[in-house]
Amino acid sequence: MGTKTVEELQDNSAGVHFSGLHVDDLERRNSKELPATSAIENGYREPFVIGVAGGAASGKTTVCDMIIEQLRDQRVVLVNQESFYYDLTEEELNCVHEYNFDHPDAFDTENLLCCMEKLRCGLAVNVPNYDFKTHKSKLPARKVNPSDVIILEGILVFHDPRVREMMNMKIFVDTDADVRLARRIKRDTVEKGRDIKAVLDQYSKFVKPAFDDFILPTKKYADIIIPRGGDNHVAIDLIVQHISTKLGQHNLCKIYPNLYVIQSTFQIRGMHTLIRDAKTTKHDFIFYSDRLIRLVVEHGLGHLPFKEKQVNTPTGSVYTGVEFCKRLCGISIIRSGESMENALRACCKGIKIGKILIHREGDNGQQLIYHNLPKNVADRNVLLLDPILATGNSAVQAISLLLQKGVQESNIIFLNLISAPQGVHVVCKRFPRIKIVTSEIDFGLNEDFHVIPGMGEFGDRYFGTDDN
Repeated sequence: MGTKTVEELQDNSAGVHFSGLHVDDLERRNSKELPATSAIENGYREPFVIGVAGGAASGKTTVCDMIIEQLRDQRVVLVNQESFYYDLTEEELNCVHEYNFDHPDAFDTENLLCCMEKLRCGLAVNVPNYDFKTHKSKLPARKVNPSDVIILEGILVFHDPRVREMMNMKIFVDTDADVRLARRIKRDTVEKGRDIKAVLDQYSKFVKPAFDDFILPTKKYADIIIPRGGDNHVAIDLIVQHISTKLGQHNLCKIYPNLYVIQSTFQIRGMHTLIRDAKTTKHDFIFYSDRLIRLVVEHGLGHLPFKEKQVNTPTGSVYTGVEFCKRLCGISIIRSGESMENALRACCKGIKIGKILIHREGDNGQQLIYHNLPKNVADRNVLLLDPILATGNSAVQAISLLLQKGVQESNIIFLNLISAPQGVHVVCKRFPRIKIVTSEIDFGLNEDFHVIPGMGEFGDRYFGTDDN
């Protein structure tokens, strides 16, 4: 349907700009108070909460269904904002055509907050079962159990800041207004038996003004904006991968407090996508690997001991800051670990870097054959460099050598780009006092002990010695 045709239909329909709510008594609806609840107690893992907003008929439900379908190995529940419409009074039912269901005050937000808070605390809740024919909640209510992932979907789920604060990820489904109107006309005329004039009256009187006044302004709060809704498979795939990664990282970080995963952003996810792509050129692989390595190194340096230091600024003022750790060295596990040396040198001027070479003869037959360590390594903090933590056997060999040379376990920070859960378990259980800093935790290892999805043989791709 073209824009001109839609505008002509709207002009011919009886409609005025009315974004207010047709109710007389709002005080009774806002009288409920959210009960005080604690956050996460008794070791319960807080769920990953996703908010999905957008205009009516924008494709929100399709996006939610696709996310749920792809998160097959996780427990996912969907909570619809529409379930929390207020029951209409008899007076409101008599003029229901004048009631604005797209206004924020049409929803029982206090009840929504209460239910969401209970779900986040691991408690089952009864979500209202709203009947759109009677415009009242009916029994039985829908019981929703706590889950790993909670998706809260609705046109105005970003409107209240208290609801937004509960969300780990906010998605706005952005679909052209003509497409949304065409979908609404088809849905309401075919499924609900309404005539097109009534649909357009409602659209021009309530739906469009409410979208402009209340829904569209919340777009700025979104972490991700999905154009074309459910048709955008690339965006949905990236979102699902991000959620899966965060869930896996959450588990391991709870088990091992010495494991640190740098905060994921879509900039970082984009760089991971490039270096994991088998079609990425060597030049681009090196460029984006170096960017990620630099981020990991900077994060690792933040875990070093610091001393307070005061300096005089050019304005004559005193600034109280910190002094960098001076007794520091880097140790790269040859060969892949050497790719991280330039980033370390760029961050730490004049740093001494040693090397450890471990010959691999099968996964369990590793043997140390060479090492060249800085003098007085036992008195230094050590940044151990290896971009991939797979089985953990090479890391165990290298760390064991450092301990034999007198390095304190708590003085070792192991830096890598990606880690397999198996390797994390091996290293953290064997050496609970070292710190591991990584940018992402992958799903696991395949039968050849390669990280999956991984990025292949990092050293071959970085130094250009692969077969491609």
